Amino acid sequence: MPKINQLVTQTRISRRLHKWFGVPIAVFLILVSVTAIMLAWKKEMRLIPTSQKTRVAEGANWIPVEQIIVAATTHMKDSVGKSYEIDRVDIRPDKGIAKVVFKRHFTEIQVDGLSGEILSVSQRNSDLIEKIHDGSILDFIFGRDGGVKHIYSTVTSIFLILLCVTGLMLWYNPKAIKKEKARRIER
Repeated sequence: MPKINQLVTQTRISRRLHKWFGVPIAVFLILVSVTAIMLAWKKEMRLIPTSQKTRVAEGANWIPVEQIIVAATTHMKDSVGKSYEIDRVDIRPDKGIAKVVFKRHFTEIQVDGLSGEILSVSQRNSDLIEKIHDGSILDFIFGRDGGVKHIYSTVTSIFLILLCVTGLMLWYNPKAIKKEKARRIER
């Protein structure tokens, strides 16, 4: 009887853990799953701005990247009125443009690589969704660089592993108890 009692105790503990951790972690898993679907379909859902296209000539001389940065930051300061701290510049030689993305908001400015003309100013919703997906939205909100994201990802992953282990125990232990009882009857 001690083996059956041990399995029953394990099952009860697993059920309690599964129940108490299951509901809160389900919220995070749904959030991660929904944002993963949105990221997979971001072009079809038009979550990223359409890349403009301008004159593209073989061997054409692009203006210096510094000039592209000045054009984008000047436009951001003067016309849009948001922070002009740059996160990255994405050069698209095949389309003749450079995309300038900013750190403190989800705005993208597309600049003509030959003239420095501003082609478009758009919201990058896919960047927001990506930050929600991986937890870095908390770092973005609190102005930190990676600390909260790592805690969020680690805790979510540990709880997911715990749910999997307790779920397997809830599936396996009743079968093991049944098998143990059948073995005892045969004796």
